Amino acid sequence: MSSLLATAAEVQCWLAILAFTLVATASRNERVEMAFQRFIMGICLTLAATFIALWFNDENMWGKADPRPLAVVCVIIAIAARLNLKGENVSFGANPHTINKREEE
Repeated sequence: MSSLLATAAEVQCWLAILAFTLVATASRNERVEMAFQRFIMGICLTLAATFIALWFNDENMWGKADPRPLAVVCVIIAIAARLNLKGENVSFGANPHTINKREEE
């Protein structure tokens, strides 16, 4: 049972990483972006529950990593995944799409 929990947690981690990688592509369509945000939130909350189950079974992942802090990080990421910035530039860095437009003006 414990190896099943560890395998489930690892698969959920890979799904979350894949979703985070593809969310920029999904942001081209607002409905798809919202679906990705819900998926990321759901997978992170499920992963947090899996980490708590690992802790209750006195198991860990990746050697001696304590699953409790990982569960807290998953909850924080799930909350952050629901933030919709609506294309706001929060980094205030140079946007390559607007640089060319400014040069043409």
